[in-house]
Amino acid sequence: MLELSGIVSDSIVDGPGIRVTVFSQGCPHHCPGCHNPETWEFGCGTKVTEGQVLAEVLKNPLCRGVTFSGGEPFAQPEGFACLAKLLKERGYEVASYTGYTFEQLLIGTPEQRKLLESIDVLIDGPFIQAQKSLELSFRGSKNQRILDVPASLKAGCAVSVASSRWTGDYE
Repeated sequence: MLELSGIVSDSIVDGPGIRVTVFSQGCPHHCPGCHNPETWEFGCGTKVTEGQVLAEVLKNPLCRGVTFSGGEPFAQPEGFACLAKLLKERGYEVASYTGYTFEQLLIGTPEQRKLLESIDVLIDGPFIQAQKSLELSFRGSKNQRILDVPASLKAGCAVSVASSRWTGDYE
């Protein structure tokens, strides 16, 4: 079961291509200048099953990727890990935003680690208003990184995504 603040079925700002963005409800970070402060409070979102979210994703035939946003998806790691598994089984690329760093998640709870192991791309780090930049692809502040999760887990340290799809460095 997930607690969500909403779903956007045709996002072009939360990763490359046309994506579905799933917004979790509840966030412990409360970053000043947050783009979604309405998602901070726990316990006031809509409760849905992972299957219900999957059904929403499947309605968009143009979608090839799903992004978890927030709120903080890693505050609901069990449900989001289950959803990620369902999506990956159907060939979707799964990305997640988080206010935690990759290094914090590596030593986080077992449930957070399972979610981390279930996704392809992680945009990590808190939003820092003093480092805000509108020139960054898929990030709000310069401290945030776009990480290749399988490569990072294999290396035991953060590995940036090399694909120009994510970095915006087109030739």
